Amino acid sequence: MTAEFRTQFVREPNNLRHHPALVLNADYRPLSYYPLSLWPWQEAVKAAWLDRVTILAEYDEVVRSPSTSIKIPSVVVLKDYVKPQKRVAFTRFNLFLRDEFCCQYCGARGDLTFDHVVPRARGGVTSWENVVAACSKCNLRKGSRSLRQSGMSLRRPPRQPAAEELRNMGRRFPPNYLHESWLDFLYWDAELEA
Repeated sequence: MTAEFRTQFVREPNNLRHHPALVLNADYRPLSYYPLSLWPWQEAVKAAWLDRVTILAEYDEVVRSPSTSIKIPSVVVLKDYVKPQKRVAFTRFNLFLRDEFCCQYCGARGDLTFDHVVPRARGGVTSWENVVAACSKCNLRKGSRSLRQSGMSLRRPPRQPAAEELRNMGRRFPPNYLHESWLDFLYWDAELEA
């Protein structure tokens, strides 16, 4: 560890937050793609110390205790397989992921909210089959009217996604930062070279 890095580390203890570890299940697939399954470096070191994970790749930086030094893990694989959930939680995030982070009326991206297709004022329920992602403009335009009354239409009908479908959907949205040591373990939707 260089003196400059050590000084920066002491002055900015949050600096090592920038060294997350990609967490893979025992089958060598990420626990989740979106959000990407990452642990802070401290959790990765603790899990390795407790023999719960195997370290597959490491950063160049080292952390030290009085008796031990260890390279910071960048990719770890769980020793015990974690069975993925079959039931998809109905959350705002999962709803946006199902709808690919775009308005289901106009296709706009960005400032999203959600809209009840059959308005709650007219007996509509909050469920996968009745709620869609919508931009603020379309949500206000539709108001508490039906699709027919508002003259609007959906890009695709809302439905409950399967867990595997949602996981695969997450692969289409890689995070802003991917460490080079993670790339062999991530299978983003990209054409492979022959």
